[in-house]
This record gives sequence, C-alpha cells and structure tokens, in this order.
Amino acid sequence: MLAALCSAFALSQSFRTMAAILAPPLQTEFGLSAQQLGLFAGAFHFAFGALQFFMGMGIDVYGLRRTVLFAFPCAIAGALLSAFSYDFGVLLAGQVLIGIGCAPAFLVCTVFIARHFPAERFAPVSGLVLGLGSVGMLLTGTPLAWLVQASSWRAGFIALALCSVAAWLLMAWKVREPGRPGMAAAHQPLSMWQALLSYGALFRLPHTLGILLLASVTYASFISLRGLWLGPLLVERHGFSLVQSGNIALLVSVVGMFGPPLAGRLDPGPATRRRRITACTVAVAVGFFLMAFAPSATMDVAVMLITGLLSGYIVLQYADTRGAYPPEMTGRAMALFTMAMFLGVAFMQWFTGAVASLASAQGVDPFMAVLATIGILLALGAAGFAWLPKPPVQNAIGKGLLQ
Repeated sequence: MLAALCSAFALSQSFRTMAAILAPPLQTEFGLSAQQLGLFAGAFHFAFGALQFFMGMGIDVYGLRRTVLFAFPCAIAGALLSAFSYDFGVLLAGQVLIGIGCAPAFLVCTVFIARHFPAERFAPVSGLVLGLGSVGMLLTGTPLAWLVQASSWRAGFIALALCSVAAWLLMAWKVREPGRPGMAAAHQPLSMWQALLSYGALFRLPHTLGILLLASVTYASFISLRGLWLGPLLVERHGFSLVQSGNIALLVSVVGMFGPPLAGRLDPGPATRRRRITACTVAVAVGFFLMAFAPSATMDVAVMLITGLLSGYIVLQYADTRGAYPPEMTGRAMALFTMAMFLGVAFMQWFTGAVASLASAQGVDPFMAVLATIGILLALGAAGFAWLPKPPVQNAIGKGLLQ
C-alpha cells in the first residue's frame, strides 16, 4: 500500500521539477520574463501548499485513500490542460490544477507511516519513501530534456499525464484503510468543523513558529535550485546545452535519492536531532553563497550535487514535527508542516524570479542575486528554528491543549 501511495508522490516530484528543463522552451514560446517564469514554477506550489489544511482535514475525517483518489485526477486534468495551452494564463491554470491534484501525495505517505509504523521507524521509512519518490525527479532530467528536444515541451506534460493515470489506478487497486495501531478504540473521528478549529490550537503552541519558519525555506531552497534555476543557470551562465543541463539535473536527482534514506538511518534521535537539522541548513546556505560569489561551472555543479545529497535531512524535520504533537493530531500537524514547506517553495520561486528581474534591470548578475537571496533565507530560517521556543519532550504534550 505504501508503495502504491509512493507512486503518486513520485509523479508530484516530476511535476514540481519539470520547470528546470521546460524553462528555455517556455521562455521562447511565450516570451516569459524571469518573474513570469518564477510565477509559472510557483503556481504549482501555491496550490499545493494552500490545500494542505484541507487535505489534512480530509485524511483525518475521511481517510487517506478517499482523499488521494478524489484529488489526484486534478493533476491529470491539469497536465492535459497545460499540454494543449496556447496562452500563458491557461498554462498557469494547468499548473494550479496539477498542484491541487498532487496536494495529498506526500502527506498520505507520511500519515500512513506515522499511523502504521513504530515511532522509532518513522525517520528511516520516511527517508526511504523520499528516496523512492525522487525517481520522479529522474524523469525530469535527461529523459524529459531528450523528449522536449526530440518533440516539444507539450509532450512532457502528456507523458506525465499518462503516468498519473497509471498511478491513480494502482492506488485504487492496492490501497485500503487498515486499523490504526496505538489509537484508542474509543477515539471518535472528528467532524470537518472540529478538525478546522483544531488548527488554531497548533498555532497557539509556542514551538510551532520555529518549526514552520524552517519548513518554509529548506525544501524550498532545493526545489528552487533543482526545479527552476538549474537549467537557466547552466545554460546562460556556463553555456551548457539543454541536454547537458538535463544530465546534471539527472545526476542531482540520483544523488538526491540517497540523501533521505541515509539521513533517516543516521537519525540521532530527539536529543540531538534539532542540532543536526540546524547544522545541515547552515551548510546548505554556505553552498548557495559559494555559487553566488565564487561562480564557476565546477563549483556550481559540485554544490548542486552536494545540495542534492544534503537535502535528505528534510526527513529529520518530519520526524521532529511528528514528535512535537500527539498521535490524534498527526494528519493536521503534518499538513500544517507540509503547507509551510510548499508555500515556502512557491514564495521562494516567485520571489527569486522577481529578484532576478530586478537585478537584470540594475545591471547585476541575476544568478548571483538569486543564489545569495536563497542563502540569506536559509540563514534566517535556521536562526528562527534554533532560537525560538522548542517543543516539549516527545509525546509529552497534553491532549487537552490541542482539543
């Protein structure tokens, strides 16, 4: 069942990273500015992130199977709409539909793991799922670049739409709702209204702010690099071809597959996990500053590969979030975290597009401005996570605080 759910997550990884390869042909066909390109890449994540509240409620009230099967067809429709669009506005609408359809894709995996695996297995199994889901990014490396070069960018959307149909059929066939070990037999499912009100209790807890601040920049930095700026940076700064850029994207994705399982297996536990998360965030920020101020093809490619490997520590953030809230709030707590993560991606892609346009207008290297901006945002997120209030001891939060 988890493998079937992971197929939808892999497709969402493909959709969220295809802009890195599609950026040059889309700029040529639609005459897009850097800011419009950022808006195109961010539209998926705006929709994806904004729907996390409701997907978390749906999972807690209706179950993960019905939630994902109801939403995922929107991704298929959005991919087909994008493939046949001849207007930038329609293309954006397609991206929004894809974001809505993919909104529960990873959330259902994390909730399934949290409900049906022991707590000490959460980080390793989540890391494995993140690694397997990264197969979706492999598709948007060399294979997508080759397909676009041989046919057109529209063929890429059509291919992913067909893969999405197969994933939906697999989930409909394999996924069922087993019992929830560890959940009280007398626990009654919440209504949608009760679930919505309970989000307010999450915000009242002092440690929630630090968790959300860091969540909004870590994954965003990697996806903004791999999913948006990698292609333009290599093509325009270093003169790579589209297929050469696709090869680098493929390498980053392959390396990124090993990061989450490795981070999950090396999870130090709640006592030192947060210090490791902070240290990894600072290391990634340093890498972005190096790309910004010491540019060379070798440096940029090396940092991209290292960032792909280090990005696996995001699985530790999920483990940290799981331990910060009681079991009956798992769906909504994970949804809130995931919402912050993907709204952060949307904001960073839009904002860095605006930064690139402004830098170009001022005669400043736009890639230096973009990469330095991402480094600064990472540093601010790490500072907030380290200095703001921390969660109490794992599983020590009283249920009464949250209900």
